[in-house]
Order: sequence, then C-alpha cells, then structure tokens
Amino acid sequence: MEMQSLHELYVDELKDLYSAEKQIVKALPKMVKNATNPELKEAFSNHLDETQGHVARLEKVFQMLGEKAGGKKCKGMEGLIEEAKELLDEDASDEVLDAGMISKAQHVEHYEMAGYGTVRTYAEQLGYADQAKLLQQTLDEEGKANELLTQIAESSVNLEAEEGSEEEETTSRRSDRPVSRSVATEGLRTRGNSRGGRGGTRSTPRSTSARSR
Repeated sequence: MEMQSLHELYVDELKDLYSAEKQIVKALPKMVKNATNPELKEAFSNHLDETQGHVARLEKVFQMLGEKAGGKKCKGMEGLIEEAKELLDEDASDEVLDAGMISKAQHVEHYEMAGYGTVRTYAEQLGYADQAKLLQQTLDEEGKANELLTQIAESSVNLEAEEGSEEEETTSRRSDRPVSRSVATEGLRTRGNSRGGRGGTRSTPRSTSARSR
C-alpha cells in the first residue's frame, strides 16, 4: 500500500500494534504456565488481562477513525515471541528460566512502548486528542509493567538464578574431589614404584658415574 500522508502512516502503525497485541494475548498464557516465581506468575497473569484491555482500546481507536482493525501481521513481535518460545525449549533450571522470561518480556515491553509513543505523537500531531489520550493510557500501563518486571528481577528472580548457579558450581566441585584424590593416590603409588625401581639398580648408576669421572 502506498502511503501519502501522516494519517495513513498512523493507521498503518496502529494496525501493526493491533497485531502485536493479539500475538501477545496468545503467547502470555504459556509464560504464566512456565513461570515458577509466584510474583512473576502473577505479573504475567495480570498483564494478560491488561493486554486484552489494550486490544479493546485499539479497537475503540479504529472505530473513532472509521477504520477496520487488523489486516496486518507484526513481524517484529512475531520474532520476539519466537525467541521467547526458543527460551522455553532450553534445558534450564526454573530460576534461570524465570530470569530469561523476564528478559524476553521486557524486550516485548520496550517494543510496545516505542510503538505506542510513536502513534500517540502522531495522534497529537493530527489533532486526534481523544485518541492520543487512549494511546497514552496504554503507554503508561506498558511502562508500569516493565518497571514491575525490573523490580521482580532485582528483588528475587535474578538472585535465585545466581544462587542456583553457585550451588551447581559447589556441587560440581565436590563431585570432582574424589577423582582428584584418586589421581593423587595413583600418582603417589607410581612415584613409589619408580623409587623402588631405582633402589634395585642404585649401584649401577653410581659405578657408572664413578667411571665417567
């Protein structure tokens, strides 16, 4: 579609956001299911409800414009959600998986914040004050969701992931100790046998040494 005006670009960007929100509504239930940290699970669940509200808000904006919602696939969000799916397929501990999901969710939040900030500005420029207010409401909610994820990460999830890594490292070190002792013991036996061998032929190298002098 050839765009000749800011209004047309505005509508196109709204369609992109609408597709993004619809994709998030489908993806969030899996994030809720896989999260093990209680605060994180609740945050994902609450944001699912918020996201459904974002979809409804965008539909209202489309009604105000006399435009039809949909008709475009947001490839950017599609890629971000695919990355989140790949994370869930990783062989990771629960704590590390929670930390990773926060990372992926914040990628999504920042993508949306950039999009909503843009369309809000377009709406103001075009004189669509009521639409700009609706879009600002969603932008504010996305910002709060992002701040909450940061708070959860810094207060618990990242710490739990770090502690899990330290415990794994400690366990690994302990499991290595018997092997090290075994190797050390074997080394002592080998050195003992070597000394015994030299003891049996001790006179030979000495007499050879004397002859060389």
